[in-house]
Amino acid sequence: MSVNAVSLEEVTKSFGAVRAVDGLSLDIPQGQTLALLGPNGAGKSTTIGMLLGLTVPDAGRVRVFGGAPSVAVRAGRMGAMPQEGGLISRVTVRELVAFVAGAYAAPLPVADVLATARLTDLAGRRVDKLSGGQAQRVRFALALAGDPDLIVLDEPTAALDVEARREFWDGMRRYAARGKTILFSTHYLEEADEHADRIVVIDRGRVVADGTSREIKRVAALTTVSLSVDGETSWLGRLPGVTMVEIRGRRAHLRTTDSDATVMALAEARAVRDLEVSPADLEDAFVALTGRGAASPSPTTAARGAEEESAA
Repeated sequence: MSVNAVSLEEVTKSFGAVRAVDGLSLDIPQGQTLALLGPNGAGKSTTIGMLLGLTVPDAGRVRVFGGAPSVAVRAGRMGAMPQEGGLISRVTVRELVAFVAGAYAAPLPVADVLATARLTDLAGRRVDKLSGGQAQRVRFALALAGDPDLIVLDEPTAALDVEARREFWDGMRRYAARGKTILFSTHYLEEADEHADRIVVIDRGRVVADGTSREIKRVAALTTVSLSVDGETSWLGRLPGVTMVEIRGRRAHLRTTDSDATVMALAEARAVRDLEVSPADLEDAFVALTGRGAASPSPTTAARGAEEESAA
């Protein structure tokens, strides 16, 4: 039986009086793409830091391919792409990738790295002349240079526009198709929904949900009932099954654990107007599990905001 790519056993880490990770256990089989979700302060970055060997846990055990993280790093079996990080300037993209690849015993050919990261056309450009999105793709290329079996990505598309984000995930799919293991954290829930085989939601340093996107939604057991409203709306929160009420203009959106009971109560109150019933999406499930919304807008919303700002 193959060893898990990642194994965290009852891992705990505190910073002063703050317990960032609280007895977290997690196994990631080889070849799986896993999205790590959680609101700000949930413990995602601390967990990733311990996985990479950058942070020492106070208790528990971290294993990567059956050994210490440092062993996997030295052997070139684990690559990482931080959310931010400086790049050497005054060299070309190809020179930088070749330099990093040269530090590994069995690196990917530089041409393959550049192609996977969609950098072939930029190979001759100096690193300090790149845009923010292009620099992020270079960080991805550096993480791939050693041909690792596991790649860890911390908010990998945070600086990318819609087209660059699409190209990034195209590259990740090609990488995953080779049987590689991917762990990525993100605030963009649409990315987790679309690209992850498995989603783990953590909050306050603990795992609160673990499964496929469909399973996570089912665990949350939420449906949205929306209707047109006029006048006072506080009574909507007292309807059976309703856990949250959001008013947008003249429309109320009710998150409910029992849509049948909610709709029947609305009918009895003669308040059924332009009624719609929708199953939970991943963001609904995220809010239900953590009590907090995603810290960033979805890629579509972010792009729309950027376009509006540019137009202004």
